[in-house]
Amino acid sequence: MTNARRSDLTRPDTTRSDTTRSDLTRSTADRTARRSAAVVTALAGALAALLAPAAGAQAAPAGCRTVTTAPLDAEQARLQDARTTAFTERSGLADLLHGFPAALCSARTADRAQRVVDSWGRKLWQAGLDRAQGRRPGGELPALDDRPLYWARLAMTVRLAQWQPRFDVDHAALRARFEDASRGLGDGFADEPGPGARRIFVSGFDPYGLDTEARRANPSGAAVLQLHGQRITLADGSTAEVRAVVLPVRYRDFDQGIVERAFGPHLEPGGPQSADLITSISQGYPGTFTLEAWAGRARSADPATDNLGALSGGTWQHPVDAPGLGDGPQFIRTTLPTDAMTAVQQPYPVLLNTPVTEIPAGATEPVDRPDGPTPGSRAVAGGGGGYLSNEVAYRSNRLRLDLAPGLPGGHLHTPVLTGLPDQQDRVTSAAFEQNEAAIAAQVRAILSSARL
Repeated sequence: MTNARRSDLTRPDTTRSDTTRSDLTRSTADRTARRSAAVVTALAGALAALLAPAAGAQAAPAGCRTVTTAPLDAEQARLQDARTTAFTERSGLADLLHGFPAALCSARTADRAQRVVDSWGRKLWQAGLDRAQGRRPGGELPALDDRPLYWARLAMTVRLAQWQPRFDVDHAALRARFEDASRGLGDGFADEPGPGARRIFVSGFDPYGLDTEARRANPSGAAVLQLHGQRITLADGSTAEVRAVVLPVRYRDFDQGIVERAFGPHLEPGGPQSADLITSISQGYPGTFTLEAWAGRARSADPATDNLGALSGGTWQHPVDAPGLGDGPQFIRTTLPTDAMTAVQQPYPVLLNTPVTEIPAGATEPVDRPDGPTPGSRAVAGGGGGYLSNEVAYRSNRLRLDLAPGLPGGHLHTPVLTGLPDQQDRVTSAAFEQNEAAIAAQVRAILSSARL
């Protein structure tokens, strides 16, 4: 196949002109317009409500110390865009944000603080799942939208930073625990699978590219939120339970092992959380799904930054390995059932993406290869590029090779999600919602095509 230039996690969502897959009914468009207008009316006061200490019945107890000037990292600082606050305040998740400070202030010891952030992280994750799957009131925003969970989590990390207890705590460690819990790490398969039942473990990503468009969503995150805990029927008639996590777009978290923590329990043969298929999912190319034939070991995406504004340290000319990455081959080939998965061609085409970029053995310059790597070469980029979508595929499948080499595993790129309204004060549209739903439905169909 012809290799489209790798979009990775950097391509803006304006690269496709076909903003919808089919004609929309007037009633759907009207409902969405009314919902978007209601969101707009809330924007003026939303930012103050989001970043100020909680008030009223849920305010922090008297004597509990909080500050309003805690330093914000680059990701948290985007909360100052008032449009982002609507995703929390008008999505049905505001009660968690405003109740969190009082819960923190109930802690009297560092151990208790750990239990509080674990508990509230799990509450937020469950609320995001319930919302995505129609079990929680969604406010004016569509249920499938992944942005409320992302922005609510980020706002709650600000509240955590503002909390100043009278005992010593490690705020960074508490945030890491909260992040893991609110992303689904630890929310594994519930029971032993019945006879013939299968298990599928998947990951999606947060929104990214937010400095150029703060309203962006990520269809991979939306899809896995809708799938988590669901049972799907596979092509061979068996049933598979799906479990999922949503990963951050941050090199720091990858360096600290979040991928290995997420996938590791599901790759232990015969373990209580063992899966029968794993795949990472991210947003990729315009107008098409791609199954990446190869994951490369290198980071090479600079000058593209992550959600903290950090660089990878590697470029196309000078790729680097991630800090602390365990031993492994330069490239890892997918073991997903690609023939079956590429047969799912509606509403978007599904392609097997075979090109890589390598530095051939004995050479110093990168070369694009249309059909995979050559022996002894140095990885520059897999089919998914040299950014975090490629890295999650490499890390998870490097672990698979160590623990369960016969397990199907790989990476799926979704189409770029388009359809945001031209009016900058509006955060959704009928076209955007239909495209997001169509991508999520096809992710489910692609997974269902497997025979395990």
